[in-house]
Amino acid sequence: MLTRLKVRGFKNLVNVDVRFGPFTCIAGVNGVGKSNLFDAIRFLSALADRPLLEAVSTIRDSGKRASDIRSLFHHIGPDYAKTMTFEAEMIVPPSAVDDLGQRAEASITMLRYKLELEYRVAPDVLIGGRLAIKHEELTHIKLSDASRTLLFPHRPEWRNSVAQGKRNSALISTESETQTQTLNKLHQSETQTQTLIKLHQDGTSGRPRTFIAADLPRTVLSATNAAESPTALVARREMQSWQLLQLEPTQLRKEDEFSDLTPTRLSSTGAHLPATLYALARPHLPQADTTDNSQYPTPEQIYGQVANRLAELLDDVDTLTVERDERRELLTLYLTGRDQTTHSARALSDGTLRFLALAVIEINPATGGVICLEEPENGIHPARIPAMLYLLQAIATDVDLPVSADNPLRQVIINTHEPAVVQLIPDDSLLFASLEEQQATANTYALFNPDAHPPMPEQLRFRSVTFRYLPDTWRAKGGDSSHLIAKGDLLAYLNPTAPELNRQPDAPTSVPQPDAPTRPPRRRRVIDREDLQLLLPTFDQDHDHDQDHDHDHDRDTL
Repeated sequence: MLTRLKVRGFKNLVNVDVRFGPFTCIAGVNGVGKSNLFDAIRFLSALADRPLLEAVSTIRDSGKRASDIRSLFHHIGPDYAKTMTFEAEMIVPPSAVDDLGQRAEASITMLRYKLELEYRVAPDVLIGGRLAIKHEELTHIKLSDASRTLLFPHRPEWRNSVAQGKRNSALISTESETQTQTLNKLHQSETQTQTLIKLHQDGTSGRPRTFIAADLPRTVLSATNAAESPTALVARREMQSWQLLQLEPTQLRKEDEFSDLTPTRLSSTGAHLPATLYALARPHLPQADTTDNSQYPTPEQIYGQVANRLAELLDDVDTLTVERDERRELLTLYLTGRDQTTHSARALSDGTLRFLALAVIEINPATGGVICLEEPENGIHPARIPAMLYLLQAIATDVDLPVSADNPLRQVIINTHEPAVVQLIPDDSLLFASLEEQQATANTYALFNPDAHPPMPEQLRFRSVTFRYLPDTWRAKGGDSSHLIAKGDLLAYLNPTAPELNRQPDAPTSVPQPDAPTRPPRRRRVIDREDLQLLLPTFDQDHDHDQDHDHDHDRDTL
């Protein structure tokens, strides 16, 4: 779980410091840089998994192509930043398995990872430069500071289930070493300073492994294993689990072969949906030491759980199954309506398939980490947006209960440009992204190459993304008051058709009445705030939240 992220010098993220809860919605108009924050998270995940250059290739540029190195750095006019820095605070699982199948137990589960990358000109490579590691660090966060570090509302039972262990020293550290080298017989010498990155063992004994930073093709974290540094390995696995879901209808509609080589986990594109659901629904083998297997859900219960969730989106849902075709050796997902008409996944709409994939993620305890999703309202009828938002919040860990197989440590971050989504989310889950003009400072210039010659600070202004939050929320109580959302900006976003904010209370409005969620969120929504209700168009909110609601709109087409 990613609880805080600082980014400096990556794309238009100049001095970003964002705190995350279990569920976060980043709202803003198109083109402000919402996706750049997702790219930063994905880039960190890739850097924990593969060499530096391969990690770069996973990130898109503005043209949706794989990025070259220089395009990842912030730039002002023709001048590009020389360095980019990331600092991530995270909660990691208590254990993980390395590439050789060896189990690693974390000595502490609250960690802080810092990485600074530098662009270096390299004439021997085609694109003219390469990435180098300037600083890498993995340290612990004291458990005594957990209540002050985890600012979002949560129960002590949840915090105690995720914040465990003890540590007194760094897991990965960076040091500078100065060496003097004799050049000739006259004993003339020169002094050189090189950066060393050290991987420390979890125990108190044992010497750390030392690496010369300039020679590293990948981060030290990405090469850890269970034997040498188990806690670092667990941190690596946590970061590898951070993913951007880009659910593609063509992948969701595909059948799966049933073989030992078929993955039984949904990919980030939505591939292997039938195999994943089939594996979750397979009957558990009876235990040899007990005759009571009632604690294991039956296939019908698993399919029924997903079907019930899907029924919150569609009226016409009776059963859901995955059938095994022995002749073709294929697994096919089928949805049966109330009139007993059966439809294969190929006949379902794009929005239905995306919702179905998320419902499968919800019931899969093996799916953890950070799940990023762009514009989840796409392909969903506006009346069903509340059902989608409720599902996304249900996927995230419940901070009122201890983490367990029924409540995995899982986090959801979405972005949207749709006011109808912003109105319905809990107000303490909202981050508002805006592209703002800033004046360059000495701190900004420190990012750039020494041979660049930018104008004086008073002459140079640039634009970067800023993330703001609502007053009277947990971020406001523990953050910088200068990052509060201006009420006028939020109202203009929520009601872009309003000509003026000072219009009369009885002025007509064309904003439609959104349906209430099937099971509404427990927390206050943006449109429930008293400081906004008098300024927004009137919404009929006399819903009985304790009852199921009938929808009057036509049945969604499959």
